[in-house]
This record gives sequence, C-alpha cells and structure tokens, in this order.
Amino acid sequence: MRFLRLEDVAEELNVKLPQVRALVKSGELPAIQIGGRGMWRVERVALENYIQERYAQAREDIANETHS
Repeated sequence: MRFLRLEDVAEELNVKLPQVRALVKSGELPAIQIGGRGMWRVERVALENYIQERYAQAREDIANETHS
C-alpha cells in the first residue's frame, strides 16, 4: 500500500491517534486529504522518512548530551 490511514500510522508508531493528528497538523509528518470527507492519508515513504529523521535527531541529541 502506498498510502496509510492515520490509524495505521498510529499503530506502526505505537502511539495514539491524537499524537499522529498533531504531527500532521504541525507539518512534521506530511499528509494529504482525500475525498469529500477530508480523510487524511500518509504516504508510506513519508512515514519512513519521518522515522529516519527521528533516528537522526535522537543520535544528535545523544551526541550533544555526551559533550555537555
């Protein structure tokens, strides 16, 4: 599947749906609205990129803590 529902994203990240909605609303996790009801979808590659960015940020945070 190319696109995931927000519920699917929440399940993959093991977080609650409101957390995913907040990530989308802030623009941190790119998503698009589909259909008349405005259902949100996240492209799988966008989710994978987000995860990789979080790993990079975690590494940077750890390195900064080590040098403090």
